[in-house]
Amino acid sequence: MAKITFKDNPMTVLGNEVEVGQKAPDFTVLANDLSEVTLADTENRVRLISVIPSIDTGVCDAQTRKFNEEAGSIENVEVLTISADLPFAQRRWCASSGLEHVQTLSDHKDLSFGKAYGVALEELRLLARAVFVIDSKGTVVHAEYVSEATNHPDYEQAITAAKNAK
Repeated sequence: MAKITFKDNPMTVLGNEVEVGQKAPDFTVLANDLSEVTLADTENRVRLISVIPSIDTGVCDAQTRKFNEEAGSIENVEVLTISADLPFAQRRWCASSGLEHVQTLSDHKDLSFGKAYGVALEELRLLARAVFVIDSKGTVVHAEYVSEATNHPDYEQAITAAKNAK
C-alpha cells in the first residue's frame, strides 16, 4: 500500500492499490449532469485517468490543464479527471476553463473509484493524487501514486504510457 501524505501529514488510504498488468477495477462516478459513469462507458478506448484532490487548487488545476493539452495529440485516448469535488463545482470550473479534451467526474457520492483504486483519503474524504492509464482491453498499463498529495505527478511518463497503449 502506498504511503500518502497531505502537506506532510500521513493519511489513511482506503482501498487496494492497483498494479500494472491487472484488469482495471470497475467504478461508478458522477458526471457534471449527475448521470452515472462507469469504466465500461469508455471501453474500447485508452483511458488516462488523472486523479486529483480538488479541482480548485493550483496543482490540480495545472494537472488537469496539462493532460487536456496533451489529449488533443493522442489518438483514441479518453482523459478522465476524477476528484471528490461536487459535480456542481466541477461544472463551474469547466465552464470557466475552456478545456475540451478532459471529462471531469465526481467520486463524492460513495468514493467508489477511490476505494477501487486505493486513493481515498479517510481523514479528508478526498482522493490522493494519482494517474492511471488503462488500455482499450481494460488492463492497467501505468499506475502512479504520488506520495505527497500536493506534488505534481510525472506527466511525461503518463503521457508516454497513453501514447503507447492500444
